[in-house]
Amino acid sequence: MAQFVQMQLLQNQSNMYKKILAGLGGAIALNLLHEIIRNNFDNVPEVNKVGEEALNKSLEKVDLKITDKDQFYLATLAGDVISNGVYYASTATSGFNIVSGLAAGIGAVVLPKNMGLDDSPVAETTQKKIMTVGYYLFGAIVTKLIYDRIK
Repeated sequence: MAQFVQMQLLQNQSNMYKKILAGLGGAIALNLLHEIIRNNFDNVPEVNKVGEEALNKSLEKVDLKITDKDQFYLATLAGDVISNGVYYASTATSGFNIVSGLAAGIGAVVLPKNMGLDDSPVAETTQKKIMTVGYYLFGAIVTKLIYDRIK
């Protein structure tokens, strides 16, 4: 019995690592898609601006400041990848991957204004709203594809 329990624990631990890896893969895919489109087209979502504003407000509350523009961008990007990776690992690796992506995308459009942030980078036009939801849906689908492949 003890061996069975030990094997189950190892299997669960291995499964957790696979979920985390898949979640990070989906988050990176989402950010790559966003950056490629943002840097090559006009009138598209700029999710990064919402993240930068949120980071700025958070840092102000603890009296910190990142003055270097590149460091600030990288800090925002790292926070985005980590938070989306954890979210996708816990939601998109299950049977609710599509719902998980839609929920994250709708949240990215609706929550900034409710959190006292400028929502215009993601919600100014219907096109931006739809594309923002699409980015997060894409990340969830990539997460599920990676997870199904490695589990």
